[in-house]
Amino acid sequence: MKDTIACCGLDCEKCEARIATINNDDNLRREVADKWAKMNNTPEITPETIHCLGCRCNGVKFYFCSHLCEIRKCVTARGFETCGECSEMENCDKVAMIIGNNSDAKNNLLSVASK
Repeated sequence: MKDTIACCGLDCEKCEARIATINNDDNLRREVADKWAKMNNTPEITPETIHCLGCRCNGVKFYFCSHLCEIRKCVTARGFETCGECSEMENCDKVAMIIGNNSDAKNNLLSVASK
């Protein structure tokens, strides 16, 4: 599995924060910060916080992903790469919203589980 698949199965290559970081695109950082701040009802998300190379990649991470994400914390504590390695994934409340709403994320995780 490629490193840009996050612990939850999302593809970090498609994440606007990663794209802004890779391209050093301050306009995209502003757009992402505005969108995510409104979506999460928090003014703490600013263009200055939009720096991330990916959940499982070496390097800088968005603060939520590195410090607050309960999915990433659980995966790390269990010694897994992703939720796909966990026998409880299908019934897990932590990852349910993501895999319930994003078939690509679920398929990414199921591909790990089948190996």
